[in-house]
Amino acid sequence: MISLRNISLSYGEVDILSNLSFNIGPGEVLGIIGDSGMGKTSILKIIAGLLDASSGTVLLEGKAIEGPSIKLVPGHEEIQLVNQDFELDVYQTVFENVQGKVLHLSSEDREELIGEVLELVELNDIRNRKAINLSGGEQQRLALARALICEPKCLLLDEPFVHVDQRLRFKIINYLLQLNEIRNTTIVLVSHDGAEMLGFAGRLIHLQSKGIVRDDLPLNVYYSPDDRVQGELLGIINQVSIDGVEYLFRPNEYNLDGEGLTVNVEFVRAINSGMFTLNYFKTANDETLILTSLSDLDSVISFNITKR
Repeated sequence: MISLRNISLSYGEVDILSNLSFNIGPGEVLGIIGDSGMGKTSILKIIAGLLDASSGTVLLEGKAIEGPSIKLVPGHEEIQLVNQDFELDVYQTVFENVQGKVLHLSSEDREELIGEVLELVELNDIRNRKAINLSGGEQQRLALARALICEPKCLLLDEPFVHVDQRLRFKIINYLLQLNEIRNTTIVLVSHDGAEMLGFAGRLIHLQSKGIVRDDLPLNVYYSPDDRVQGELLGIINQVSIDGVEYLFRPNEYNLDGEGLTVNVEFVRAINSGMFTLNYFKTANDETLILTSLSDLDSVISFNITKR
């Protein structure tokens, strides 16, 4: 278990985190959401032992994780962080960057494991290319490969798929979930992509104004957000005012059968995204609403909100 106890972080007179406490269970997949500047990346660095908190303690299985002010070589051998800095040796090849993490293995085992991980992130074909010549997306995938090959107890991911296309993203997510199931790897994910959180995390924490405002199941937060700000962190959300009351609902929370709260609308346009169609509507109050469907809803003049 990882336990954060009364963690605070300040830079001068600016408070980033204030008295933050929560636990992460063994093998748990935790998602953290929040606006920029709420300290999400700082939390990951503090857990990894790469940043000192101004006050408070982080425990791994009951033992305090030492920060860079105490430990000569920052970091913890059981925790791997993949962040936006990548921390690659840019003058080494893809293969050499990964190899440096598993020099304790025999050459045969090392080659097999490196090949497996590079195949996962689709870098095997450029294993001899220097990191400095990789694109941003390739560097991000290499940083992920370096973390995965260490087989850590805890994997910390800071926007890990921001440069990765959807196909490869879900391939890696599937691998990480398998890793979690087989090795009970604890995973903590910071992301702005609601689809990643819903399909990946088993628990969600929403950080706001230096503290936790929601700690819940991802689907609970998705379909029952506290407000529009929280809802938008997980994707498209509609807000409509009816008789002075504000209603929040997702693009799939509707029916055309007359059951539920009726909303009169005017069709604007449909955008086909491949897997589904985004239908844009306007209300009499000039509110823009979006409904998802398998085909255009150009003949729709009203629908009914159906909360899940």
